[in-house]
Amino acid sequence: MSQFAVIGLGQFGFKVATTLSELGGEVLAIDADKAIIESVKDKVDRAVCIDCTEEHSLHATGIADIDTVVVAIGQHLEISLVTTALLRKFGVPKIVARASTPLHAQILDLIGAQKVINPEDQMAVVTAQTLITPDVYNRVPIAGNLIVAEIGAKSEFVGKTLLELNFRAKYNLNVIAIRRRIPVITEEGENAFREELNDSPAANTKIEPDDTLVVVGTDRQIRRLSKLQ
Repeated sequence: MSQFAVIGLGQFGFKVATTLSELGGEVLAIDADKAIIESVKDKVDRAVCIDCTEEHSLHATGIADIDTVVVAIGQHLEISLVTTALLRKFGVPKIVARASTPLHAQILDLIGAQKVINPEDQMAVVTAQTLITPDVYNRVPIAGNLIVAEIGAKSEFVGKTLLELNFRAKYNLNVIAIRRRIPVITEEGENAFREELNDSPAANTKIEPDDTLVVVGTDRQIRRLSKLQ
């Protein structure tokens, strides 16, 4: 079982800790606020109330033996930096640190955080992308500038096969799956739909109305496809 620690249980850190636990991770949650620790203790494996800038107290939690530590402290710059530096001193294998400003991010990188995130910036980007291309959703970064995204099938795709559409040559995109709504009749005799996922569509698979294509490519390539009418 993968082990995680989350330091700083504000809204972001609390959600990271509880979600990691729900997904099967072994989670240590750390915060200086006793009330927050009380609220999270039944949702994670361990919850500890300490000052995370106090070296002995932090080391005593056993954090040096944990695979990945998330420093979810965004607004208190000094606490964030001291905590990250201590984790590096302890030899923690992977440190993921939250930054609140570009300078904060640069310093975290310099002192050894392997991954620096800014949830507010990332959410702002996602919101803007959704407004520009409302038919593209569930964007997930995977490597470099590549993302996986879902896009509703355009009218000109309907009735054509993947071979005919040739997304790779025309748009430099790969279609890796197709979501399809299948009409069904419920036990009560009502019309409804069930969703079917074809996770290995063949070249002769025809696109149907209301299909959703799961594609891999850059954001620019996906936006180009989205602009088709």
